[in-house]
Amino acid sequence: MSLTPEGVATPEFTVLIPARLASTRLPNKPLADLGGAPMVVRVAQRAQQSRATRCVVAADSPTILQACAQHGIAAVLTRPDHPSGSDRLAEACDQLGLRDDDIVVNVQGDEPLIDPTLIDAVAQLLAAHPNASMSTAAHAIDSVADFVNPNVVKVVLDAQQMALYFSRAPMPWWRDGNVQGITALPQPAPLRHIGIYGYRVGFLRQFPTLPQAPLEILEALEQLRALWHGHRIAVHITEQAPGPGVDTPEDLARVRLLFPA
Repeated sequence: MSLTPEGVATPEFTVLIPARLASTRLPNKPLADLGGAPMVVRVAQRAQQSRATRCVVAADSPTILQACAQHGIAAVLTRPDHPSGSDRLAEACDQLGLRDDDIVVNVQGDEPLIDPTLIDAVAQLLAAHPNASMSTAAHAIDSVADFVNPNVVKVVLDAQQMALYFSRAPMPWWRDGNVQGITALPQPAPLRHIGIYGYRVGFLRQFPTLPQAPLEILEALEQLRALWHGHRIAVHITEQAPGPGVDTPEDLARVRLLFPA
C-alpha cells in the first residue's frame, strides 16, 4: 500500500493495456501517430501518471512491441488469436507472474486522454470491496441524446454501489415521465458506464472460461457475463466525463489536435 497526497491508502496494482493491430474501423490503431508517438504509447504514458506499480502493454504483434520499446514502455507479446481482450489480459498476467489475489486495471489502448486519478479510483474501489470480482466506473448522464443512444452504455446500481445491470437501452425507465416519449432525464440522473475495469487476477484467469451469457450476447456487453455467473462489480462514480476515446478516423483527427507535433 502507498498513500496519496491526501493520506488515502492506495493498493499495489498493475495497469494492463491490451493492444491489437486488427481494427475494422481504424486499422493499425495502436500505432496511429499522436504528436510524434504511437497512440498506445500515449495511453501508457498517461497510465504511468497513476499510482500503479507498473504499466504494461499486452500486444498482439511484434510491431507494437517494438514501438513500445522505442519509447521506453514495458510490453509483452501475447497470442494474436485471442477472441477477447480479457483472454489477452489473462495471458499477460501469466507472463508477468501475477498472483491470483493481485489487482490489475484494464486501460483500453484507445484512451490517450484517460485520467490517471480514475485509474487509481478503480483499483482502490476493488481493494475496498473484497466481495467484488471486478470494479469499473460511471458518471451522470446530462443529455437526453446520450440517454437514448445505444452506443452509450448505461448502468444501474444497488445501495452498495454494485452494478445491478448494464444495458444499451435507456434505464432506469421513468414510468410516469416517459409516457409521451423520452424528452427529459429521470432523477436521480442515469449513469453512463465508462469502459475501464479493475480485476482480481484469479477472476481474470477464470473469466474467459465462463460460458457466454444470453444477455451478454443480446446486448453485446461482455461485463454481463460476470453478473450472469454471480460475480459482483463495484462501480466508482466520477464527476467528470472521460476524455474522448478513438474509434474512428474522425475521432483520431479530433484527438490529434490535442497532441500537436
